[in-house]
Amino acid sequence: MADLFASDDLPANGSVHAPLADRLRPAVLADVVGQEHLTGPDGAIGRMVAAGRLSSILFWGPPGTGKTTISRLLADAVGMRFEPISAVFSGVADLKKVFAAAKEHGRRGEKTLLFVDEIHRFNRAQQDSFLPFVEDGTVTLVGATTENPSFELNAALLSRAQVLILRRLDAAALEQLLDRAEALMGRPLPLDIAAREALLASADGDGRFLLNQVETLYSIDIPAPLDPAALSALLHRRVAVYDKDREGHYNLISALHKSLRGSDPQAALYYMARMLTAGEEPLYVLRRLVRFATEDIGLADPQAVVQCLAAKDAYEFLGSPEGELAIVQACIYCATAPKSNAGYMAMKTAFRTARETGSLMPPMNIVNAPTKLMKQVGYGKNYQYDHDAEGGFSGANYWPEEMRPQTFYTPTERGFEARIAERIAYWNKLRAERGAA
Repeated sequence: MADLFASDDLPANGSVHAPLADRLRPAVLADVVGQEHLTGPDGAIGRMVAAGRLSSILFWGPPGTGKTTISRLLADAVGMRFEPISAVFSGVADLKKVFAAAKEHGRRGEKTLLFVDEIHRFNRAQQDSFLPFVEDGTVTLVGATTENPSFELNAALLSRAQVLILRRLDAAALEQLLDRAEALMGRPLPLDIAAREALLASADGDGRFLLNQVETLYSIDIPAPLDPAALSALLHRRVAVYDKDREGHYNLISALHKSLRGSDPQAALYYMARMLTAGEEPLYVLRRLVRFATEDIGLADPQAVVQCLAAKDAYEFLGSPEGELAIVQACIYCATAPKSNAGYMAMKTAFRTARETGSLMPPMNIVNAPTKLMKQVGYGKNYQYDHDAEGGFSGANYWPEEMRPQTFYTPTERGFEARIAERIAYWNKLRAERGAA
C-alpha cells in the first residue's frame, strides 16, 4: 500500500498505539478500496480532483465504507482546509463558530471543506442553516449519512449537493484490507482458509468492523490457525444493518413482497429470514403476508388468506421461536399459490367509479319498501326473488338507470378463479338470453 509507513518504525496515520483501522487509513485517494466507481478517473470524485475544485457532496452508504476517509482525502487533494463536525454532538452554536472560522480563513484565501458526519441527525431548521454559507462559498459541504437522503434531508439542501452512493465493501475489497493488515503487522492472520472466508463474510461489507476483528485476533496468543468453528467461538458476528423504521426495513419488505409475487419461495424465505433475524416484529411480517394474500393471490386461491390468518393465530399461541414455523409455512404457501390481482384491481376500479358517480339511486326494483308510502311510489316494485327463478337466477338489472352496467372484476384463468370465470360467463349468457326475451 502506498505511503503505508512514514518511517521504518511509525505508521503514516498515527502512533503504533492507535487502533488498527486508524493506522491503515488510506493516505491518498488511490488507496481507498471498494469505491473505484467514485474515486477512479471516470468517477465523480476522480473528475472533481482532476479539475481541482469540489462541489458540495452528500455521501450515502453503509457504515465502514470510507465516507469520512474519502472526505478528508478530498480536502488534501484539492488543498482545502478540513473542518469535521458530527451532527450527534453539535448544535446551532457549534455551527455558528464553524461558519465564523471559515469566513476568517476565507479572508486569508483558505477554502474550507466542512465535513458533517451523520448529517441526517440535524433537524430541518439546522439543515437550513447551512444553505447561505454553501451558496456564498464560505464552505464546501460534504455530508455523510447512512440513511436515504430523500427521506432525511431537506429538498433545499439536496438541490445544492450531489448525492454520491458508496457501496458496501465486497469480498475483494475486504481481502485487500486483510492483506494490508498482515503487511503492517508483519505476520499472517492465525486462520485457515475457511476461517479467513468466514471472517470476511462476518464483516457484512463493513471495513472498519473487519479491521477491529483483525485487531482482536492479533492481540491474542493463538498457537495454531483457527478453523471457522473456533473463530466463531472467539469473535462476535456483526449484527446486520437494519433499522425497523428506516430504508432497510422498506427495502427488505419490498423484496419479500415482490419475491412472493414472482412465485420464488426460496428468495421469499431469505428476505423473511433477514427481517426476523434482524429483530423485525413477527406480527408486521404476518400483516404483510395477509395483505399479499388478498392483493396478489385473492380468489385464485381463497385458502391463502386463511393460511396467513391461521399463522397469525399459531404465532400468538406458540410464541417465539416455535411460532416462526407457522410464518414460514404461510410464506411458502403464498409464494407457491396461483397468483391473481383481479380482486385488487376490481376494488380500485369500483372505488374510483363510486367516487365519480356520486349519489345515483339504485333501480326501484331492488330497494326496500318498509313503509306504505314507499310501496305506493314504487319502491321494490317488480323485484324478482332469485331463489324462485329458474336455476336460481333471475337475470334482473341491478344498476342505476343513469348508469350502464360495468365490469370491475375480471377473473384470471389461474387456480380457483378459472371456476369463477366459468360461473360469470354462464350468468352473463343467461342474462343476455333473458334480457332479449
